[in-house]
Amino acid sequence: MNELDLIETERLVLSGWTMDQVDDLVRLHGNPNVSRYLSVDGLPWSETQARKTLEGWIGLFETRKLGKLRLTRKSDGAFIGRAGYGIYPPTGEPEIGYALFEEHQGQGYAKEAASALRDWIFRDTDAPHFIGFADTRNAPSLAVLRKIGMEPTRVETEPGGLLCQFHIYERPDHD
Repeated sequence: MNELDLIETERLVLSGWTMDQVDDLVRLHGNPNVSRYLSVDGLPWSETQARKTLEGWIGLFETRKLGKLRLTRKSDGAFIGRAGYGIYPPTGEPEIGYALFEEHQGQGYAKEAASALRDWIFRDTDAPHFIGFADTRNAPSLAVLRKIGMEPTRVETEPGGLLCQFHIYERPDHD
């Protein structure tokens, strides 16, 4: 692993981003089928939006050791998506999220990455819990949250306007 590689799983390497990788993020979130559940309008991301988001993820990692990470497949080095933690604005809680290119969906990569992130946050931070949520229409994403052991909590509209099912995962040793 190089200095940007943070987590390794059986099939994936989760690593930090650099600004020269903005085109990868544009390719991922520029796809309307990937971006459809990320905002009310579901529009693909522009280069400007991807650049601003990437700057935020890099900054979040530098300041809080959180942020969305690149997902690279070990077998061939292919960039397949992103997964990691953001900060949920209303509460400041760590919020897990992931997105994969269409051709890599349904192969267990999101669950593999999310499971590794679940274990990592409790091993390397003092977070008492983390949350996750997905658009109520996004059954595959909701299934990943359940498969990694998250408990459903409520359905509500998140700050961006999406009606989402929220989940929580409490630190195993948390009272």
